[in-house]
Amino acid sequence: MKNIINRLGGGAGAAAADGAGENQVTVSSFVCDIVESMLRGVGARAVHAPCTCERGLTYACAIFWLVQKCDENTQEPQDPRYKNIDPKMIEMIENEIVDNSPGISWDDIAGLDFAKSSVQEIVVWPMLRPDLFTGLRGPPKGLLLFGPPGTGKTLIGKTIATESNATFFSISASCLMSKWVGEGERMVRALFAVARVQSPSVIFIDEIDSLLSQRGGEEGEASRRVKTEFLVQMDGVGGVADERMLLVGATNRPQELDEAARRRMVKRLYIPLPDHAARMDLITRLLHKEEHSLTPQDVYDIATEVVGYSGADCKALCAEASLGPMREIRDIRNVTAAGVRPISLQDFKNAIRQVRASVGTQDIDTYIQWNSQYGSFPVDPATAGGRGT
Repeated sequence: MKNIINRLGGGAGAAAADGAGENQVTVSSFVCDIVESMLRGVGARAVHAPCTCERGLTYACAIFWLVQKCDENTQEPQDPRYKNIDPKMIEMIENEIVDNSPGISWDDIAGLDFAKSSVQEIVVWPMLRPDLFTGLRGPPKGLLLFGPPGTGKTLIGKTIATESNATFFSISASCLMSKWVGEGERMVRALFAVARVQSPSVIFIDEIDSLLSQRGGEEGEASRRVKTEFLVQMDGVGGVADERMLLVGATNRPQELDEAARRRMVKRLYIPLPDHAARMDLITRLLHKEEHSLTPQDVYDIATEVVGYSGADCKALCAEASLGPMREIRDIRNVTAAGVRPISLQDFKNAIRQVRASVGTQDIDTYIQWNSQYGSFPVDPATAGGRGT
C-alpha cells in the first residue's frame, strides 16, 4: 500500500491551470483512475466529480480511508476481552505498567515477618499453584494493606507481583478520573480488561481511600459513577471464575473506605510500625554502603532511641545523620571523598533531635481499633506501636 501511495503521489499533478482561479487545481487523471478502480475493488462507490481541487481532496480522503482499511485487515485478532474497549485507553493503561517483575523480594523488606508470611499464604501460593488452590481454597480478589504511612505497604504490593511472576500495575486515582462525562468509567473497564488479558496480574492502588471513599449526598455524580464501576469490576463482572488477578489497596485511613469496597477487600492486613529488631535491621541496611564507625551496640542503642519511628522516619534519620560529616567541611569544593570522615554515633544523636516520629499514639490506637473490628488477623496492642522487641 505504501508503494501505491508513493506512486500516486508522484503522478499527481498539483500545478495550477493557466487562466483558472486559485481553487482550480488539476489532478492527474492517472491518480483518479487508479483510486476509482481501488475503490471498486473494495466495494466502495466511486465519486464522479470534476477533475478539480474538490475531486483531488475527495481522492485524497479515499486514499487515507484505504490505508486505514488495509491496517485493520493486517492487524492481529483482538482478544475478546477487549470488546467495546477503546484502543487508546488500552494503550494508556499499558503505559501504567511498572514492570512485569519489579524485582523486589521478601528479603528486601526489613521486619514485618508476620505480614510477609500471611501474604505468602493467602496470595502468593494460590497464584503460583492455581491447580492446588481451587474452589474454597481460591485466592481472594482483593487485599487491603492498612497502617501508618511509611511502613512498607507499597513494597509488599511490588513483592507480591515479583514472587507470583505477575504483571504489576501501579494505578493512582488521578489516572482514572477525567473531566469528560463517562470517561472515568470506561477507563476503569479498560484497566480491568488489560489486567485480565495480562494475568496473572496485580493491580496496586496506593491511597485507595481517595478513590473508594464513603459515598454521600455531597459527592459528585462523576465520582459516584467511577466508584460504582470500580465496585462492579471488583466483583468479577466480565471475567472468568479462575482468573488470576489481585487488587491490592494501601491506605493509612481505612475508616474512610466505603462499606462495599471494604466487603470486596476480603483480606485486610494491618502493617504495623517496625519493632526494635526491624529498626536495627533497617538502619544496618541503610548504612551498608556508607562509611561509618558504628558498632552493633551503637546500632542497638539508636534503635532503642527511635521507638515509634516508621520505616520512612528511620530512612530520614539516617539521611540526616549522613550529612553530619559534610557540615564540618570548610571548603566543600576542594575536599576529596577520602577526606570525609565516617558517620559516627554523635551524628545520629544530633539527627534524632531534628527528625521526629511522624505517627502519633492516637493514630496507632485508631488502627488497632479498626483492626479489631474489621481486620483479618488479631494484633497485640503492646507491639502494634513499634514497641516490641
